[in-house]
Formats: sequence, structure tokens, C-alpha cells
Amino acid sequence: MGESMKGMKRTHYAGEVTAAQLGQTVTVMGWVNKRRYLAGLIFIVVRDRTGIVQVVVDEKRVPAEMYALAKDSVRGEYVVAVTGTVIARTPENVNPDMATGAIEIDVQELRVLSESEVPPFQVADEDVATDMRLKYRYLDLRRPEAQRLMIMRHQAAGSIRKFLTSEGFIEIETPMLTNSSPEGARDYLVPSRVHPGNFYALPQSPQQLKQLLMISGFDKYFQLAKCFRDEDLRADRQPEFTQIDLEMSFVDEEDVYALTEGMMTTAFKDVLGIDIPKPFPRMTWHQAMERYGSDKPDTRFGMELKDISALVANSEFQVFTGALESGGSVRGINAEGCAAMPRKQIDTLVDLTRTHKAKGLAWITMAEDGTVKSTISKFFTPEQINEIAAAFDGKPGDLILLCADKNPIVFDALGAVRVAAAKWKGILDPKQFNFLWVTEFPMFEYSEEDDRYYATSHPFTSPLEEDEHLLETDPAAVRSRAYDIVLNGYELGSGSIRIHRQDLQSRMFAALGFTPESAQESFGHFLEALKYGVPPHGGIAPGLDRIVMLMAEEESIREVIAFPKVKDASCPMTHAPNPVAAAQLDELEISIK
Repeated sequence: MGESMKGMKRTHYAGEVTAAQLGQTVTVMGWVNKRRYLAGLIFIVVRDRTGIVQVVVDEKRVPAEMYALAKDSVRGEYVVAVTGTVIARTPENVNPDMATGAIEIDVQELRVLSESEVPPFQVADEDVATDMRLKYRYLDLRRPEAQRLMIMRHQAAGSIRKFLTSEGFIEIETPMLTNSSPEGARDYLVPSRVHPGNFYALPQSPQQLKQLLMISGFDKYFQLAKCFRDEDLRADRQPEFTQIDLEMSFVDEEDVYALTEGMMTTAFKDVLGIDIPKPFPRMTWHQAMERYGSDKPDTRFGMELKDISALVANSEFQVFTGALESGGSVRGINAEGCAAMPRKQIDTLVDLTRTHKAKGLAWITMAEDGTVKSTISKFFTPEQINEIAAAFDGKPGDLILLCADKNPIVFDALGAVRVAAAKWKGILDPKQFNFLWVTEFPMFEYSEEDDRYYATSHPFTSPLEEDEHLLETDPAAVRSRAYDIVLNGYELGSGSIRIHRQDLQSRMFAALGFTPESAQESFGHFLEALKYGVPPHGGIAPGLDRIVMLMAEEESIREVIAFPKVKDASCPMTHAPNPVAAAQLDELEISIK
């Protein structure tokens, strides 16, 4: 059942016992990592979050009942407390792979504090299925690697808090229970018992609240904010996530860039010990799409998009000419050194373009021996094929990949193909950190399905001053004062300079299709606040989960979140979400369809 630890007090963590403690009496407490028996000696490796240390129970130096306990009753994952003397290992028994491998603890007292059933997997086993790991996440988190990631997250958060505090920011918490917004992703709704039929929403972002704090005079605000979005999951997305939410008054873009770059470079220095050069490179949204087909481009490699529309405009290939006639384009990339890519892999790239709504992918392979093959050779002469390849600076060993469609589809498809080709080639170095600012996002995106414009970011983003006059006449041409900070193909966070004038905010709502009445209904409290002296302000909200994921060279943010959800937004460990009792629903005056 386990003994009491009364009278014993931990003096050292397991990983902290070194040769500096030789001859000292120490007490360590933790889990049994493994145990072995050797001719009157029981060796037990004790593990805690700092590491492991070996303790030895010598039949000649401990009471018989203690030796019997160690031999017959101690098993893996039992919780033990050990007091003993730190002694040097004999030279032949020194373990250079252990931080504590030069010493061991000669046991004077051993207690089993808690027993354990045989776990469903061994903590030391690295090849455990993800669903099993997450079902027993509390066991998975005992693994040294999992604990390293949680500690790295703690270090990153601590570095960021310290930096922002040193810059004069004030940490202020905003509510979890707030009002639902008609713009943005789906809200998670919370029914109100006191107000039957009414609902709170969990915040997708503290956006309006942090702007209200600027109106309140807290000119530098931040918090590590928990946010919620009811959207489909990906490797870099969870239904609940943490963002480094900050807002500043009397600033422009340059102030936000400089502050954010300082925060990022400080965190990477504190956590990883590396120096990130600054200022970070910048490009406009238009440049990012034209060059990389993505508004969050990975700039660790080339393979930039090229537009060959003019080159193929007079061809007989209907796929190309049809795209051009409908206002689209023909673009491609040179996947340098990928000519040897097997057909099966190329087919995977074709399928990938189709998931991005493209009709397919054409290609030209330029073999090392000078042979040129193409899927479009029957529509073009060999000279024309060579001319197309030359437009991409093609050389033996290269693979030219081409896509024709409406521009947004071509950008999306080739942007994805570009990254997939780089992964196949193995040129993405996780230890290389290429930060980038993407600026001047379009103010609006048009939905053909809804026949209306939506805010690309949110309705509180300010347009570029030189584009304000286009709000009513040409919304699609309006550029915003929005910016994203990007790292290695991931959007770390979005921000903008906000609207601080009531007249401009009203024009923005009108451009989004709100009547004065509907704008008042949805944002009345905010519009009211805009009447009372609003400072120019702006901010940003980088995602802590993604930052730590990239720091840790992981491919999923699940690994850097203590208790994550899986792709259907459920928790395998707690079985959330789950049904609730009828009495609870009755109390809320809710019925299930």
C-alpha cells in the first residue's frame, strides 16, 4: 500500500547528485526507472524530472527486511524515498551516458511510498502509439523528453514575461466568459443558467478587450491568453491555445516590429542559446504570394514561383489557355535536384494540388544525362519545352512543376507543392530559424457563397491611409495595416494597427455589410467606447504553442501542450466532450435535438 514519508525530507533531485556530494548523506525521491539484482546487491535507478540516479542496496549493510523489500517488493514505476551516502562508482562501472554516472547512493533507508500496477507501456519506450500516449498522458509526461518540452515551454513563457515587463508592459487578465462575435471562426458557447436561452462565448482572442484597455490608458498591456476556436484541427492547431497577447498605444508598425523582434530574439537566446539576427526581413502580402504562393512562406529554401503565362499564351494546350482566358495564370516552380523523384511521389504532388482545388500538375523532368521528358510534350515542340525549362533556369537534375488555374488556386497549390518537394528532398533544417514579416494584407476577402466581403483579419484593423478612400468604391483594392510574423512556414501571430476613429470604424462595418443597427447590436459597447478619446494603438498576438513547437523541432503542437486534444477535438484521457445529466440540461433550460 505504501509507507509514509514522515521523518524523511528530500535533499536533492535525482539528476543533481554528482561527485560534489561524495561522502554526503542525501535523500532522493522519485519513480523506479529500473531495477536489477547482482550477487547480494540490488541496483535501483530512481527517476524524477531532473534525471536519474542509481542507488545500491547492499545485503551486507542494510537490515534484512530492507534488503528483502528491495529484492522482492520494488517494481518499475513504484514511488520510493531513499536516504544514503554518495559514493564513487568503481572505474569499470562509471556510466558516461548518465549525468550522475560517476556516483551512486549507498542506501541506508528505503521506503516504498506508492505502488504501481504494470503500466500500459514502458515510460522509457519511445515507440508508443500516439493514441496510447494521450490516453495515459500522465504516464507519457513522465518521459524525460516530454518533461524537457514542458520545461522548455515554461522557460519560453518566463523569458517573454520578463522581457515584456522590462519594456514597461502590464500583465492584465481578461475574462474567459464573454460575448459571441459574428465575425471570425466558430465560437465555443457556454449556456447561462441565470439568463436562460442566453450564452457566453469563450474568447477566440481578447481583441476588443485589449483595445478597450488602450482606451482605459494602460498604454502597454500583455497576457499569456488562453483562446478558443471551434475549428478543424491540424498539426499546428488546437481548439484551445495560448497566445502572447499584447497591445501598445501611440505606436505605428515600426514600434510593434521592433518590440516583437526583441521579444523573439530574447526568448530564443534564453531558451536555446542562439542569436537570431534582426531586423527580420519583410515582404508585402502581394510579394509573398507571387514569390512563394503563400502568405506564410518558408524562406529556408528557394523554389520560388515563376509566371510563364506570356510564354504559353499561344499554345494549343487547352488547360493553359483556358486558365488564361478565365483570368487566371500559368505558374510553376523549379524543384531543383528532384528529377529523380519517383512517379509515385509525383502522383502524390498531383493529388496535393487537387486538395487545393487545382485540376492537376504538369511537369518536365530534366535527367542528369540531358534527357528531357514532359507530360505536355505532345502540345509543345522540344524547343518550346526547353524554352519553358529555361524560364525556370532548369538544368540537368531539376524537376519543373507547372499549374494553371485562377490565381488564388495556383498560389495555394504551388505553395503546398513547393514545401512538399523540399520535404522530399530533405532540405528543411529544423535548426535554421528564418523569421519574416508579411505586411500590407488585403483588407477584405470576398465570399462568392455569401456574396459579401469579410475582414481578412478582423473588423478593427486600420486600412492604409492612402487606401481609405477606396473603402466604399473598391474594397478589394484596400490594403490594411495588418502584419503577420512568420517562422519557417508557420504563421506565429497576426497583428495590426487598429482603427481609433469612430467614423472610420463605422465605414469599416458598412463595408462588411453591417447596417448601423446590426453594428450597434453586435459591437455597441465598443462603438460607445470609441466616443471617449481613443489613442492610436496596435498590437500582435504570437502563438506560444507554435513558438515552442518550432524551438523544440517538433512537428505537432500536441507535444508541447500538457494535455492536448486529438483531431476530432476530444481528449482521450478525460473523454471530453461527453454527455451531461438530464438534470443539468433542465437547470439550463436546454434540450438536445
